[in-house]
Amino acid sequence: MMIRLFLAAALAAVPLFSQDSDKADAVAVVQKLFDGMAAHDAAAIRAAVLPDARFYFLRADGTPGNTSADDFVTHITAAKGTLLERFTNQPNVLIQGRIAQVWGEYEFLLNGKFHHCGIDSAGLLKTAGGWKIASIVYTSETTGCSGH
Repeated sequence: MMIRLFLAAALAAVPLFSQDSDKADAVAVVQKLFDGMAAHDAAAIRAAVLPDARFYFLRADGTPGNTSADDFVTHITAAKGTLLERFTNQPNVLIQGRIAQVWGEYEFLLNGKFHHCGIDSAGLLKTAGGWKIASIVYTSETTGCSGH
């Protein structure tokens, strides 16, 4: 009887460990995007996103916009100066099957100085090659940022 209870508990915990691993992997892909941006590395950025990924944004004045992955890569790799984007808190991660959402507050530094902050919301799909960013929706604020 005790062995059955132990096995049942162990088997029930397997999805939890798997989901925790998936959550860490999903956040790691967003971090790889941030690292690619910091390095102005087109290959690293492309490795984190699907080829047809889209980036949607809302500027501080409320103006929306969007860009393709290719245009995003071109913009970041051509940018002058040191770029640093980072989460300012532990992002929230939701996973159901092969779809994930990573949502968190971020700040963006240009040449080591605060430039803007906001919310990053990344939608990811789990492909044969692992988690990939399908889209990012983000805000860009210059006021009301934590610590700035």
